[in-house]
Amino acid sequence: MKFVTLEPWMPSRLLNLQSATPRAVMDGEAFTDVSLRRQTASGQPPSELTGLVKKIRERASTVTDDDVNALRARYSENQLFEIIVAAALGAADDRFKAARAALENA
Repeated sequence: MKFVTLEPWMPSRLLNLQSATPRAVMDGEAFTDVSLRRQTASGQPPSELTGLVKKIRERASTVTDDDVNALRARYSENQLFEIIVAAALGAADDRFKAARAALENA
């Protein structure tokens, strides 16, 4: 998944900071595999995570403890955190791309 970068006029220092978060989430050392984080960020997680990831991407405010607790038998607390962050980051990037496209087409 390629994340959007901000304007080309932005100083390189800020561009580096902007790209640091997706790089850390997607490629950094973690408790989950890189491929799982990438699938989750793109909205294509393994089937057992589909419900949670869909909620995060479409209506994050409705995620409950029960949604997360249902996955605790398979995933550790650290893994669930990474999965949730990857899903949120992917959703934010998709929204940013959609907003930018809407502005460019206005």
